[in-house]
Amino acid sequence: MNNWLERLLKADFATFAGKTLLTVNPGALFMPNWHIDLIGEYLEAVRRSEIKRLIINMPPRALKSTCVTVAWPAWILGHDPTCRIITACYSARLSLKHSLDTRLVMESEWYKTVFPGTRLAKGQNEKQKFVTTRRGYRYATSVGGTATGEGGNILIMDDPMNPAQAMSATKREKITEWYSHTFATRLDDKKKGAIVLVMQRLHLDDLSGHLLERGGWEHLCLPAIATTERIYDFGRVRKTMKAGEMMHPLREDQEVIARARAELGSSVFAAQYQQQPVPLEGRMVRPWWFARYKKMPELFERTVQSWDTAIKNGQGNDASVCITFGENEGKSYVLDVAVMRVEYPELKKVFINMADIWKPDAVLVEDKASGQQLLQDMRRESALAIIGIQTKGDKVTRFAAVSAMCEAGRVLLPVRAEWLAAFEEELFSFPEGRNDDQVDAFSQYLDWLRKGKRNTPSVRKL
Repeated sequence: MNNWLERLLKADFATFAGKTLLTVNPGALFMPNWHIDLIGEYLEAVRRSEIKRLIINMPPRALKSTCVTVAWPAWILGHDPTCRIITACYSARLSLKHSLDTRLVMESEWYKTVFPGTRLAKGQNEKQKFVTTRRGYRYATSVGGTATGEGGNILIMDDPMNPAQAMSATKREKITEWYSHTFATRLDDKKKGAIVLVMQRLHLDDLSGHLLERGGWEHLCLPAIATTERIYDFGRVRKTMKAGEMMHPLREDQEVIARARAELGSSVFAAQYQQQPVPLEGRMVRPWWFARYKKMPELFERTVQSWDTAIKNGQGNDASVCITFGENEGKSYVLDVAVMRVEYPELKKVFINMADIWKPDAVLVEDKASGQQLLQDMRRESALAIIGIQTKGDKVTRFAAVSAMCEAGRVLLPVRAEWLAAFEEELFSFPEGRNDDQVDAFSQYLDWLRKGKRNTPSVRKL
């Protein structure tokens, strides 16, 4: 091995992943692509403790497991042989295969040359768990399996359920419960430790959907074909997928994608290949209707907050939602989405805090239930321009009345935001999705805007 290749394998994860593929599957053809570079950038951010929670959703057979579950543990231990890694997937057999593949890479001559400081300890080199001479290790388990006595700095979940399991509500709930009560508790350091989930989407209520709804996760979503322009800007990777562009055209071109869609059906294809568990045909709004902004304008004519409030807290109840919009040149920028399940006293505190952050020119609150009390209290206790909204008709009818504003390109979404994935999933699956609280706050603002209930514009700088 020449010095140039040795340095590249140590410094560039995408090159390392390609070498890993050829090591565990010598007959394979490695086809470099930008998505592998992008995955590497995100994984490096995790290794540097810049990201603590990461979800990667991507199509099947796109080197998902090779990159994240096989190559990455070997890469981590090469750079830090003291690191403790725990991996899990839906099948014990598959978990062991990934473990053996990682071990094969770490025992190869090229790996020993690239990482001379990392060696596996004799006598502690098993299929399920192998340990380095510096006491770092890779431990493999399966969903539902035990990890008693084992702890890790980094936890990796790779396809925690298969497509058949995803169709069972009972099995989905068991997987979510196992993650929360068993797997996530294995972190040695709850503040510094990291968890990575990589999977193809299978259902609205799969583990990705559950965690994205809770928030706090960095989300990398890679569809097989872009339905709207998608901008990826992270680390060293700058990539714009145009509408209709394939993620990996050399490997899966339009003919291959069309065949997969025909064989799987629109619902399964939308989930597994497009990472959108509800088929587009069942929705009232399309992703490509929304332009994207990387940087918000410095000046806004108006900033408006729209609140949809709930009475009770708890995961089983509706959420309270505050969406902040900035208006500029006939366009509405979605600036922030806050979702919370809190009792009324805490709701008041959050209401005031959100107003302090964004300084809205108007605050819309639905004039019913907890919203009525909030309207009365805030009008009495604050100087905010609070407007009570009387809704008419059902949710679908109200949303249908404003969907044309979205189709006309009058609403812009950010390229990246912590809240964006959960908001998009709810918006783009309406009315078939399981939640609609964010949609209610969204349509409430658009309906108010459509009816022209506005005060004199005032240019504001954020």
